[in-house]
Amino acid sequence: MIVCSHMNYYIIQVKSLKEDEYIQRIEKRLEFRSNSQAFIFPKRELKIKKNGKTRKQALPLFSSYIFIQTEEIDRQLYNIMKTTPYFYRFLPNNQSIQKLEGKDLSLIQHFLQFGKTIESSRVVFDENDRIIVKEGPMKGLEGLISKVDRRKKRARIQVELAQTPIIFDLSFDVIEKGGENNATNL
Repeated sequence: MIVCSHMNYYIIQVKSLKEDEYIQRIEKRLEFRSNSQAFIFPKRELKIKKNGKTRKQALPLFSSYIFIQTEEIDRQLYNIMKTTPYFYRFLPNNQSIQKLEGKDLSLIQHFLQFGKTIESSRVVFDENDRIIVKEGPMKGLEGLISKVDRRKKRARIQVELAQTPIIFDLSFDVIEKGGENNATNL
């Protein structure tokens, strides 16, 4: 991934379930300028229980949205991205391509600090049964939690990104109030 202070983040929407394939195709088409941009498709790890067995599965954090880190969307990059299969649009729209700023940029940077796949947060519940995030990707996002499913160990998060409302679940592990290193089995 490119790490430069003058790089910006942009969002594109692509066909759902084709995000990884789009990135493979676009990176191949842009090999001649591979140091000029990076495509980021963050995922979240959820625990899925099926047939009595729990397994971890990596699912998209923002389904159908890919982030591009680049200095600018120049005409060449725009045309190649737009003509690559599964491309839908830039956010907020193709006529007004805008870099992420303010709350949008802060939100993306918050999640990117946890790597390509976001793992579970560690939480406790207070005496009023409210969730308190001790560490992990949900830390600082408590005000955006709209629903908590203690059985599935998931919290529903509602955000707005580039003026588009997005809802997703993040997983959590409950830690005992007495000793934060001991996970409880609810």
